[in-house]
Amino acid sequence: MADESETKLSRGNILVVDDDSLIRDFLSETLNRSGYNVELVSAGEDALGKIRKADYDIILSDIRLPNMGGMELLQTAQKYLPDAKVVMMTAYGTVQNAVEAMRLGAFEYVMKPFSTDEIELVIIRALDQRKLELENKLLRSEVMGKYGFDNIIGRTPQMQKIFELVEGVADTRATVLITGESGTGKELIAKAIHYHSSRREEPFIRINCAALPEGLVESELFGHEKGSFTGAIKQSRGRFELADRGTLLLDEISEISLHLQAKLLRVLQEREFERVGSGIPIQVDVRIVATTNRDLKELIEKSKFREDLFYRLNVVPFHLPPLRERKEDIPPLAQHFLKKSNQENSRQVEGISQKVYELFMEYTWPGNVRELENYIERAVVTAKGRILTPRDFPKELSWGQIRSSSEKIEVGSTIEEAERKLILKTLKAHDGNRTKAAEILGISTRTLRNKLHEYGLNDAETDKV
Repeated sequence: MADESETKLSRGNILVVDDDSLIRDFLSETLNRSGYNVELVSAGEDALGKIRKADYDIILSDIRLPNMGGMELLQTAQKYLPDAKVVMMTAYGTVQNAVEAMRLGAFEYVMKPFSTDEIELVIIRALDQRKLELENKLLRSEVMGKYGFDNIIGRTPQMQKIFELVEGVADTRATVLITGESGTGKELIAKAIHYHSSRREEPFIRINCAALPEGLVESELFGHEKGSFTGAIKQSRGRFELADRGTLLLDEISEISLHLQAKLLRVLQEREFERVGSGIPIQVDVRIVATTNRDLKELIEKSKFREDLFYRLNVVPFHLPPLRERKEDIPPLAQHFLKKSNQENSRQVEGISQKVYELFMEYTWPGNVRELENYIERAVVTAKGRILTPRDFPKELSWGQIRSSSEKIEVGSTIEEAERKLILKTLKAHDGNRTKAAEILGISTRTLRNKLHEYGLNDAETDKV
């Protein structure tokens, strides 16, 4: 019996509301036999009492009920069980009733008498639709969490100001321009703006202006009509249409041609555009976020970017600092990427050694946050132990520390003193491993040994570096 009950519950919970006992008995027998858990009531007031206390996947309700009618029950049910699917039944069907029921939110409208197959098909479709909507809601919730501030690491004052600005402008129509070096997280901030706005349930569409051939960018942005150019075998919607009511991210906006800049300016001004090969204007409601890793003012001076477009884009400017200017964020970022890499690659690396953190803090990070994430993932995948050590990272990371340290050599030092300091720093970065140190320095291990002897450094001393 327990197995039977579990099977019924797994198919879905259904509330049947009908004052006709024959219909109630028919639906009870039909739906129970199919494995559903069914409850029966004869009046709208009784149904309302159950809806307030229990959860139902489907509500099957007659339109004509004593006292509280089916339409009133439909509206009340949606307040208490917004995810439930309501199917209206009637023996007196009219087009007007059907339209009104659908307008008020009914999933389906069925005419009595109906067959077993007919009602089972309606129930299956309703449950499938409910499952899809719940999955989408869960996905949106996960996406919101992913782009929430708790998952965008930034403890420095610069990043905290950016978070405050995101909160302030997210729920507006203002165009946003995000600048910063490659790998600083410009797209992450763009998505945070979208998912903190009232457009969060509408599309977030991205186009990388630098990744497409110049001849295709216009078609990708605005779409095209069939036959408008060679290869246009059917009508295609562009990114602006796809992003209607949502947000369009124009990534690397500096890379589009002056010709397209003029067309883009018109869209920003008029909120309308035309597909390639069409003269019919299409109106859209799109929030624009643009990003670039280049200095647009410098491009304007070189006549490579339109000044009027710049001012249209630069309504709310964001500038993301490079990682070398926010090094306090490196430890929490590294821990975040360690956890993420463990999950994605089924690894169990437990931590990062202090010597690795010292390397991280000395390195200049030309690839910024993206480079840090890549280093962590590579180390997690290839690590032999439970703790990441300098040996798990490529030599260029150590060289970054050596180069940074060598820059601190005092003015007036002799070449011999500078060379001696550089050799010691290199050995320290590689835990005294002479083979690796020699490789980094570009000399043979024999030459390195001779240099150490020349500077009076014995094995015991170099082992301590």
